[in-house]
This record gives sequence, structure tokens and C-alpha cells, in this order.
Amino acid sequence: MMTLRKANDRGHASHGWLDSYHTFSFADYYDPAWMSFRTLRVINDDLVLPRAGFGEHPHRDMEIITYILSGSLQHKDSMGNGRIIKPGEFQYMSAGSGVLHSEFNPSSEEAVRLLQIWIKPDEKGVKPNYAEKKMTSAATGKLHLITSKTGRDGSIAIHQDADLLLAKLDAGQTVKHVLKKDRHAWVHVAEGEITLNGQTLVTGDAVGVSEEAALHLAATKPSQVLVFDLN
Repeated sequence: MMTLRKANDRGHASHGWLDSYHTFSFADYYDPAWMSFRTLRVINDDLVLPRAGFGEHPHRDMEIITYILSGSLQHKDSMGNGRIIKPGEFQYMSAGSGVLHSEFNPSSEEAVRLLQIWIKPDEKGVKPNYAEKKMTSAATGKLHLITSKTGRDGSIAIHQDADLLLAKLDAGQTVKHVLKKDRHAWVHVAEGEITLNGQTLVTGDAVGVSEEAALHLAATKPSQVLVFDLN
């Protein structure tokens, strides 16, 4: 079974300095039909204008993953981390028992586009944690494991049985991902155009997948695709 979530049907918020599309209910956008998918709670597609950003604010008991598509983002948090994250880089923060953080576009000229992802943890009150994974030069035409429960194969270990994979595809390239029994998938097109098991998807489109044996992705344009393999 495949459930399509079209880009133009997502929630939208424009705050002047921030233009954001919400795959699932978030902030002032509420749709009971789109609260989450399995343990995946948030995918926000954010465009932050130069010299703007999110001031210091708290989070707790959430696995937060950020992927930079263009521009750069300056991160600071109460764990002592301070870093400018660039295109092709993933940032992970386990809010756990509580953390304060801020994100700011340090450029005076270029907007930053990012995907902010929240995954519900399988345990509350854990010690906050931070990690990064650079995929700038990752090979095209294959799936790269970004997060997993155990941190296998060099991935970031998170507090949930949720594999996040990145596919960077040139036009004409294909990848396949096998789903084990009782596993589910969420496929989000960050950039480009693909077909997923024959269904055409463009930038911002997504599909929830259950009771399928495999995912077949084929790029019709240069693309970046996030694949979540969920329990």
C-alpha cells in the first residue's frame, strides 16, 4: 500500500524571514489526517533568509535531524556545540532530557534551504547527544545509511529503530531497497524527480509505504531522496 503526500498539499507558513512547508502537522498547521507516519513526526522544508534564524529555544525527548540542501546554517547549543553546517551535511541532536539550541543563517546574501526532521525516541529522558555526518561527496546511484538504532556501517546511532537513507541519483540511475517483514517506509523527494514503484514524484512529494516488499527508485532528473525504514 502506498499513500501519496503531494508537495502542494503540505502545510505552508510564510513569516517573511522563513518560508516553511510542513509534511505533518506542526505549529499553527494542524491536520488530523497528517500527524505523523509511524515514529516519523516532522519533515519541515525550510527556506531561511540571510541574517535570519531561530533564536535559542528548548527541546526535549525528540530525535532531531537536519539536512542542508543549499546555503549554510550556524548551530549553537547548550551542550557546547557550535558549527556552521553546509550543503550535503547531516546534523543530529538527541534532545533527550532537555537542550537549548539556536540556528542562524550567517550569510548576508544567500538563503539556506534545509530539511528539519523529528523522530520520536523509544526512550525518554536520555542524555542529550550531538553528531554530524558529511555526505557532500557521497557517490551517486546508491543508498547511503545515515542513521540507525545501532550505528551500524558508520551511521549515526539514534534512540529509535529508524533507518534513514540518502539516495543521490543522476538522471537514469536506479536504486532498490528491500523492506523486511512488518517494516514500513516513508520516501521524501528533497530535490529532483523520480519514480517510486512506478509513481512519479517531484521535489517535496512523499509516499508512505506499507505491505510492500521493496522500493524501486528511478531518477528522471538529478535527485536527492530520503528513505526512512521504520518499525
